[in-house]
Amino acid sequence: MAARVSTLPATAFLPLPVPLTLGGQPRRVGVEVEFTRLSERRAAEILMREAGGTLREEDPHAFHVVGSRLGDLCVELDMRHAHPHRDGHPMPRLRPHARLIGAALRPFVPREMVTGPILPADLRQIDALVHALREEGAGGDGATVLGSLGLHFNIVPASLEPAALLAVLRAFLVSEPRLRAQGQAGLSRLHAPPPYPQDYVDKVLGPGYRPDLEALCDDYVGANPTRQRSLDLLPLFLELFPERVAPRISGKVKPRAVLHYRLPVARVGRPGWSLAEDWNRWVEVERLAADPSRLTAAVARRAPV
Repeated sequence: MAARVSTLPATAFLPLPVPLTLGGQPRRVGVEVEFTRLSERRAAEILMREAGGTLREEDPHAFHVVGSRLGDLCVELDMRHAHPHRDGHPMPRLRPHARLIGAALRPFVPREMVTGPILPADLRQIDALVHALREEGAGGDGATVLGSLGLHFNIVPASLEPAALLAVLRAFLVSEPRLRAQGQAGLSRLHAPPPYPQDYVDKVLGPGYRPDLEALCDDYVGANPTRQRSLDLLPLFLELFPERVAPRISGKVKPRAVLHYRLPVARVGRPGWSLAEDWNRWVEVERLAADPSRLTAAVARRAPV
C-alpha cells in the first residue's frame, strides 16, 4: 500500500542547539504517545495507511508497523499484564489468557504509539499521524480518572561526557518549575511525576559539584531509584552501568542511552493539539545547557528561567 501522511498547517518544531553527537551522527528522538478509544489493531492499521510499511501482530494487544517511512512503529495496550509472552514477564502463566486480560483492561488502560529513533525534523510527521488517529476516533486529553496520558521523548544526548550531562541536568532542574507551570493543568498536574528531592537539587546545583560519570550516576540513582521523574535518567545510567544500577532499583526500566523526558500531557483527542509545544520547551532546556554563562546565572538565581 502506498504511504501517505496527512497534511497539516505548518507547526514549528525548534531544532536542537547541538544537532550532532560527539561522533558526528545526527541526534535522534523516539516518541511515545498515549491515547484512548481506538483499538490497538485499528490504530496500527491507520499508521500503516498513513506511513506505509507492513503490519505484524505480536500478540492480540500489540501490533507493529515495520518499515514505514518513519521507521518501525508500534501500538500496544500500555500494561505489561496484557503481554505475558514477553521476556522477563513476572507471570508467564497468564499467556493463555492474554486476549481476555487485554479485553478486560482496555476500558481503563490507554493505548500507546511508540516510534523508533527518528530525526527531529520528522516530528511534524508524527503530528500528522496523531491527527490521523484523532480523525478516526482516538481520544484523550491529558489524563483519565485513573492516571495520566503520557507524552514521552527519548532523546539521544549530544555527549556522554559528565560535564555535558551535568549541564543538561542542571538546566532541567532550574527550568522544571516553569515547565510544570506552563505544560500541565487539571488532572495531568495531579498525575505528574514528583519533582526531584530538594536535597538532591541543592547538591547538583551547588557550585562545587563536579562529579565524574560514575559519581553522577551514583548520586542520581541514590536519590532517585525510581522512573517517576520528569527527566528520567535511569534508562541512561542502566545502559552505561548495568551492574552498578540494576541492584539498586526495582520495577520495569529499559536500558537505553537516551534522556527520557516524561510528560503527562498527551492530548490526542483535542483538535489541533501538537507535540511541538512540549518539544520546544525541551529545546529551550538544551539551549540553556549549551550556554554556560546563562546557565551559571540561572543556577545562581535558583529560579525558573
